[in-house]
Amino acid sequence: MSSDNPSKSIADFQRPPDDELRHRLTELQYQVTQQEGTERPFQNEFWDEKREGLYVDVVSGEPLFSSRDKFDSGTGWPSFSRPVEQVHIVERKDRKLFMERTEVRSRDGDSHLGHLFADGPAPTGLRYCINSAALRFIPKESLAAEGYGDYLALFE
Repeated sequence: MSSDNPSKSIADFQRPPDDELRHRLTELQYQVTQQEGTERPFQNEFWDEKREGLYVDVVSGEPLFSSRDKFDSGTGWPSFSRPVEQVHIVERKDRKLFMERTEVRSRDGDSHLGHLFADGPAPTGLRYCINSAALRFIPKESLAAEGYGDYLALFE
């Protein structure tokens, strides 16, 4: 990548202070990522997004999921069979709603993203059920300009 448009590094992915998040995020984005909320199914931005690209944490910009691993789960939320890099994902036990689930969070942004289920497609058998409000989508053609050029190889 050219020096006038360097790739993002791990140091670029940080959680901004809460006052900045309250100003920058929509009410729904804040509720989902910071207060472990859930958006409505089939009424969110990316549940039926078909373009190729990268989904990043709306809080920190961490690369989370590729459109190549996205599938239609029928749930009304974006679903992925795997993260683009496991290092950016944290899994925690969630015992809310009288059941045990696996919560998915971003590592550096500490954003609540959604939940992980073992009912996804092969080869992983996993379904990362993610809130659109926790994501920012970067189309394939914009990856280099936004500092994610290293991820273009995912789409070759």
